[in-house]
Amino acid sequence: MAIRAIHLSSFLPGRTKTNTRTFAAKQEGSVPPTSSTAQYLLQSGIVRSIPSKEATAAIQAEEYQLLDIRPVWERERVHVSGSIHVPLFVDDADNGPVTLLKKWVHFGYIGLWTGQLFTKINEQFVPQVADVVPNKDEKLLVACGEGLRSLMAVKMLHKAGYKNLAWLAGGFNRSVSKDFPQVEGSTKLQYATIGGVSFIFLQLLFILRVLDSDS
Repeated sequence: MAIRAIHLSSFLPGRTKTNTRTFAAKQEGSVPPTSSTAQYLLQSGIVRSIPSKEATAAIQAEEYQLLDIRPVWERERVHVSGSIHVPLFVDDADNGPVTLLKKWVHFGYIGLWTGQLFTKINEQFVPQVADVVPNKDEKLLVACGEGLRSLMAVKMLHKAGYKNLAWLAGGFNRSVSKDFPQVEGSTKLQYATIGGVSFIFLQLLFILRVLDSDS
């Protein structure tokens, strides 16, 4: 009887159409975006997508403020001059046994190779942005290394009431030197997320290229 009850429930009014739509969306590999997703904000035009090559023009001509939401250590490597910095993720200083275990796993799989520290979400992110940019009508171009963290930030800021948001498409990793002519730091913007062993390999690659060009 239990099996029959479950089977019959699929024929209740309004149930079949919903299940069909959900199944079709899953079959296509995606669920239609809702108003709460960053994807919807971009597709609807509520949030503007700006590629790196157009970012400087948007900052200078359209008065966008560049909001860099990368962690402190990424920004210290290199950042765009005059940009605002409020990190979306911060170093997790908790040294409890569970967190320490997570840190060791993170170091073995990610930290050793990329130099990325174990982080947690900055719970004060939106209030800290509000301290720097209290006017929610200001134009903000939100940026990170690869574009994923900045999507999260855009969603949070939109929910908090910021009305003129833009997203740096693909993050700084997709930029080239001429996209942001005024930077401060020891490396290029597109390499700021590279650290650890990967950074050593990158430096060796540069050396090999120089030697090859001289030969």
